[in-house]
Amino acid sequence: MVEHPTYTKVIEGVATRKQMYALFNRVPDGAPPENLHSGAAFAGQWFEIREAEYEYMFELLPPRFIRSGMFGMSELKAGTVGSIFCEIMIEGRKRWFHGYCDFADRGSPEAMRSAIAAHETMANQTQIRAEKLDAIWANTHPDFKGIAGEANLDASPPEHRGKRTILVYEPSFGTVLKLLENLTGDEIAGMLSLCSSGSPRVSADDADVPPV
Repeated sequence: MVEHPTYTKVIEGVATRKQMYALFNRVPDGAPPENLHSGAAFAGQWFEIREAEYEYMFELLPPRFIRSGMFGMSELKAGTVGSIFCEIMIEGRKRWFHGYCDFADRGSPEAMRSAIAAHETMANQTQIRAEKLDAIWANTHPDFKGIAGEANLDASPPEHRGKRTILVYEPSFGTVLKLLENLTGDEIAGMLSLCSSGSPRVSADDADVPPV
């Protein structure tokens, strides 16, 4: 039996049919021969496909099993490892994926589906946060934002230099300079509400705070 694998997304984006077949034939670099023969070299790998490829593969061969939103291919990749195809609803949108599971472990298909869903949900949330920070940056007056270390190299730790900074109000400390990436959820929500209301932040010349 193949040990429970680490789940690995092997390609970013959605694979075309040509890319899908290329990934089926992909051999992991440096994999020991025994892992190639047992299937351990492939177990846990996955990637996103289009609905058309999902339907195409479903019709290609009789499935090994069919579950709600998932089926397994009858042919094995190696050892007890074979392909599953699954449909997952992620933040209100259906998406389709292929992965290699160890069928000797009856729970491996569901475990892989859960791992894919968790990975993609987190990726979406990270992307959404980045988009919110970009919106705040774009709508903040230049007097309230800057680049760490740009005006005074010694004023910023080396690991902060070159990163975006912004002035925020913290109840316990007053107005402080903070890395944009370190804004809290409440700070992001408050700043976005100003952006959506069309109320730009005033310049530092009009406020009792120092410019960045």
